[in-house]
Amino acid sequence: MAAPVTLPVFGTHDWQRIFECVIAAFLLLVLLTHPKGFSFSTIARQLTPAIGVLLLILATASVIRARQSMWALVELALVVACIGASVTIATQRRTRGVGLDKLLFILAASICALKCIQFGAASLAAFVSGYPTLDIDFLLDGFSNKRFYGQFQTFTLPLLVLPLLSPAPIQGRKTWALVLLCCWWMIAISSGTRGTWLGMAGAVAVICLCGPHGRRWIGWQALAAVLGLTLYWCLFSVLPGYLGIEVTNFAGDRLSTSLSARDIIWHQAWEMIKQRPLLGYGPMHFADIPNSVAAHPHQAILQWASEWGIPSALLVGWLVLRGLWATLLLIRKKSISSEPVDLLRLCLFASLIGALTQSMVDGVIVMPYSQLWLAIVAGWLLGVHEYRDEPQLISRKLYGAWLALLITAVGYLGYVVIRDSPHLEQRQQAFIKEYGGRFQPRFWMQGVIAKSAHSLLEPTNAASFSEERPK
Repeated sequence: MAAPVTLPVFGTHDWQRIFECVIAAFLLLVLLTHPKGFSFSTIARQLTPAIGVLLLILATASVIRARQSMWALVELALVVACIGASVTIATQRRTRGVGLDKLLFILAASICALKCIQFGAASLAAFVSGYPTLDIDFLLDGFSNKRFYGQFQTFTLPLLVLPLLSPAPIQGRKTWALVLLCCWWMIAISSGTRGTWLGMAGAVAVICLCGPHGRRWIGWQALAAVLGLTLYWCLFSVLPGYLGIEVTNFAGDRLSTSLSARDIIWHQAWEMIKQRPLLGYGPMHFADIPNSVAAHPHQAILQWASEWGIPSALLVGWLVLRGLWATLLLIRKKSISSEPVDLLRLCLFASLIGALTQSMVDGVIVMPYSQLWLAIVAGWLLGVHEYRDEPQLISRKLYGAWLALLITAVGYLGYVVIRDSPHLEQRQQAFIKEYGGRFQPRFWMQGVIAKSAHSLLEPTNAASFSEERPK
């Protein structure tokens, strides 16, 4: 989990996609080799298999109707693999208990700590290098775009508060937890990613309804954000001024209310919805209509409705809202409990709310590392949920069908990785030759799947496309 964002060789979008597929295969192996028992049946029942079957039927119809069914099938396989990863994590959490909680939290905290060390080392190197300018963007390594870095921070900022909420008087651990949280906020401010700030604002707005521990969570986040902002000001304003170094890509320069060309891709998605409202253009097929901005709409609802259809978007939205509402009710019911699992549930809920909020303006459901953390957080939250009804075993046929679907999806993703990975550079060069300009990530870094520029939709008014990229 740490390798794709801490080792430079694996920091590109394409390597992170390959890594995501490898993790999906590993979690499938875990699911096949470990007992499923009551935990899987409980989770499957709560997710309403009938709706899942209906969604699969709609998705299959959308894939068949799509202009490039093979690419549409890749997106469907990716969604199935992510759901499988979430279910596997949930079942393992219900089987292994709090031991897995500790492991997953240590994993998240360790990755954040490693990124803080890398940021600090890069900053120190920049200050002692003797160069008259300092570009903050060069300090944000591990991702092909700093907005993707911000998505990962939206997932992890809410989790890092967990040790600070614990009633146990372990001052040393709490001190280090606060230091890590402050540094993580400082890096989030450095990136200037407005989607992260919006996601955290959304999390705060919901967590304030979650009782005294929710308010304590907000208090710790506010304190860490203020300290992080102070640290950022000292490090990139006061110190450079003293040393005579000019700072570029300062976070304050990104404070604006502009849509950063999102209006163009949102308009394209809306036109797609109006033209094919029932089944959409097909999974991944926003990337089949080239534009000069992006290969996805940077808005989760518009993306799902334009590619999968309005009925599918409504069903998925209902499932998400149902799960969020059930979790909120459980958190409020246990609002005064200081049990570790209840505090963890609060932090996971904040993480998921933040990510879903950011997905309204960013590609959280598209980027590989973000998809992986979305699967982890959602599965972890499912695993710690308390269900009212006694578990009932689901039929072997249903479980077998689910396993067959998951094996097929992961196998197809493996085939696509093996097929494409040796030729990604040639694919990128061909795109540059035909379209020119920069890459637009979707499944691969060059994510446009259109075969011809003539597939451009007329209603999108291609002549008005801006070269400005979403921020």
